[in-house]
Formats: sequence, C-alpha cells, structure tokens
Amino acid sequence: MLTELEAAALYRLMTWLSPAFPVGGFSYSSGIEWAVEAGDISDAASLRGWLSTMLTDGAGFCDAVFLVHAHRAVELDDMATLREVAELAAAFVPSRERQLETTAQGRAFIEIARSAWSRAGLDEAVAQCETIVYPVAVGLVGAIHEIPLRPLLHAFLHAVTSNWISAGSRLIPLGQTESQRVLAALESVVTATAARAASASLDEVGSSTFRSDLASLSHETQYTRLFRS
Repeated sequence: MLTELEAAALYRLMTWLSPAFPVGGFSYSSGIEWAVEAGDISDAASLRGWLSTMLTDGAGFCDAVFLVHAHRAVELDDMATLREVAELAAAFVPSRERQLETTAQGRAFIEIARSAWSRAGLDEAVAQCETIVYPVAVGLVGAIHEIPLRPLLHAFLHAVTSNWISAGSRLIPLGQTESQRVLAALESVVTATAARAASASLDEVGSSTFRSDLASLSHETQYTRLFRS
C-alpha cells in the first residue's frame, strides 16, 4: 500500500511526464528528422543505436544532470545555485532549434504546473531563473512538490526517450510493436544514465554526439519538415 505522499508523487509523475501533458513534445524530433533523411537512421536497430548514444553521451545525460542539480538546489533552498544551473543549462544547447525545443517545453511545463498544480514557493523559485529549459523546469517543480529525485529522474528520461521513439516511428516509419521493442531495449540504458547522472557534478556535463548536433543544426534548412527540431 502506498502512503498518501507516495501516491501523490506517483500520480503527479504519471501526469507531468505523460505524452498527454501539453508541453508540445510531439512536435519536436531533436534532429532525428534530419538523421532519417540523411540515412543515419533507417530501421529499428539504427534508431536504437542513435538513441542509446544520445542517452549516454549526449542530450539525455546532460539534461539529466541539470535536472538533478536543479532539484537539489530547490530542496536546499539554494537559489544562487539554482540560478547558475538554469543559466548553464540554457547555454548548453547546440543549435537554435534545440534551444526552441527545450525552452518552449520548459515554459509550458512551468505555466501548466503553476495553473493546475500551484504550490507555495514555486513562483519564487521560477523567478530566480532568467531562462528555464525543460529539465530544469521538471527538476524545479518536482522539488517544490517534494517528489523524490530518483523516480523523477527516471520518469523524465523515460518520457524523453519515448518522445524520441515516437518521432522515429513516424519518420522511418516503424509499427507500434517495433517501437515498443526499441523502448524495451533501451530500458537498461535509461537506468544506467539515471544512475550516472544522479552522482555527476556539473563539471562532468559534456556531449560527444557530434553527428546528433549536426543533425539538429541541419534541420533548420531541411526542405520538407514534419517536426520543429
């Protein structure tokens, strides 16, 4: 039997990080659209490999670290650190479209949380951040609502991975069963990324997914587009 606090935390996690939560994640591909056109991603196996690298060495890991440090700063009521984390996270995106993606989702997440799930301290914490990207928004709101870090982090990475797979499934395309096989195959990668991010310092943030960064940059001039990034 869940305690009242555990039940509330689970309910909010399932809501906030559901594909139905209206942050517009379905309209972004994080450069996957260009990678499909370029032939880097052509089937389930290549999609799985691309996303595994994004999780371990790219945006997945970096965003997870930013979430962790935003959550901890709010827990400790350390607004100076929260400002530093928000500033670094906003500066860490490699392209204009990736910045649009993460800032638009961050703003939407905060606004919906404020409107439907308002809680004391939320406005004050948000006011410390000049720009709020998506992982910082999730970490900040999660801490304000006293959601434990580990399940919040795991749910965030699951949501991000699911959105990437959804984009890939529409672009390649893949069937629903094949898409779920990709998600199942990435379970251990998500778990390992969450564990690594939970103990990482901000000095350890870094990306080596150059092809993914180029995909995000190239998407800006792609002739036909289904997605915004």
